[in-house]
Amino acid sequence: MLIRVDPADPLPLHEQLTRGIRASIIDGRLAGGERLPAARDLAASVGVNMHTVLHAYRRLRDEGLIELHRGRGAVVLVRLGGHGALAGAIHDLVDEAKARDIGEPALLALISEAYRWAPGGPPTGVRRPPTTR
Repeated sequence: MLIRVDPADPLPLHEQLTRGIRASIIDGRLAGGERLPAARDLAASVGVNMHTVLHAYRRLRDEGLIELHRGRGAVVLVRLGGHGALAGAIHDLVDEAKARDIGEPALLALISEAYRWAPGGPPTGVRRPPTTR
């Protein structure tokens, strides 16, 4: 498992780890049932504190992506249906955004807005913006 963190990035280190591991699970680089490195080993390999790794592992557990077993480590949960198609679409979207010189903050804003207004309706009490024709 190749995870990198950037101490100069304003995103907290535990969130960088969480994102990296989450992406590996979603795109299938980490399979259901696969054991993650021990927190101490992963911390040493990326150059962070063991508690930073544990924080990331707890976040992933809370998201239902991994199970934590005291003394036995973290294991990727089996994800029925997988997310391979979604991961592929995301990679295509990122490639397209980069080709059009759309920065990460702008792309994330576009995705957030699209998700917010996707079929199924906006959150309760929120009105859709007026359509322009």
